[in-house]
Amino acid sequence: MKNVNLLLSAKGENDGEYHLHPFPNIAKKAFEAKARKSEVKKLALTSPKEIAIRQLPLWAEALRCLPNEIAHSALFNAKNRKQPRVYLKQSEIAVIGDGKITYTGEELRQDDETVWLQLIHLAKERPLGNTVDFTPYALCSAVGWSIDGRSYKRLRQCLDRMQATSLSIYSSRLKEGVSLSMIPMFKWCDEAGKALTKYQVKIAPELVTLFGEVHYTRLEWSQRLALPDGIATWLHSYYASHNKPFPVKIGTLKIGAGITTECVAALRQLIEKALARLVAVGFLESWEIVGELVHVKRRV
Repeated sequence: MKNVNLLLSAKGENDGEYHLHPFPNIAKKAFEAKARKSEVKKLALTSPKEIAIRQLPLWAEALRCLPNEIAHSALFNAKNRKQPRVYLKQSEIAVIGDGKITYTGEELRQDDETVWLQLIHLAKERPLGNTVDFTPYALCSAVGWSIDGRSYKRLRQCLDRMQATSLSIYSSRLKEGVSLSMIPMFKWCDEAGKALTKYQVKIAPELVTLFGEVHYTRLEWSQRLALPDGIATWLHSYYASHNKPFPVKIGTLKIGAGITTECVAALRQLIEKALARLVAVGFLESWEIVGELVHVKRRV
């Protein structure tokens, strides 16, 4: 009976705290079983809504998704890769339609968005805030980049940029603004500076609010990967957010994509070339520019 009482009174979480018990392994297992029972009880008291809100919606393997407000914005702009990136501090990002975005961090481009889309795709399988592990080989392969040191360096630069960010989004559907870091945590080497076999990333739990149940854009991943980073991929995301896209002015698309081309003829040619590519990958059925208005028809 004495041993039973000692067993039931065992406390602590470390192995060293059980050494006074005549059967330390039994005492430890009893405590762990009690702890598991407590966690199960706590989970049972949590409503399904509270559990679900921590995780992104699930979508098909062939798709990648992003919140509508981001698809309509210049957060991941379509500037030419050769243009130097600038550092923005509490800067307002252009949004087509409803919404307001302010951003602090190094300027983000369409290659950053491609990486972010893949990270979100990986993160959707588990509650946000958990660590997402992946090899640089696997992620570079998933986004269609060559497998070499140059691509691994480019990947780390994208992840570093998105880790050091502050993003606030407001829209009429949100009862209050949502603030987050694109990637709250990114780790690719150990304390000694040795590269990890697998990179580690965390996605902000607040992202769930932006996705909601239906407020996100679905992208055909194979189509995006067949397009060059820039205005073509930006237009792909923007038009994917509309089942029946309405006519939009060339100037509006310029602002929404965050491009700085001043020559009207060059801007028109840039958009025409991108639209032709969207037809070639099977996303658009047709397009036409009448005056200043761009008309497109999505393929059903």
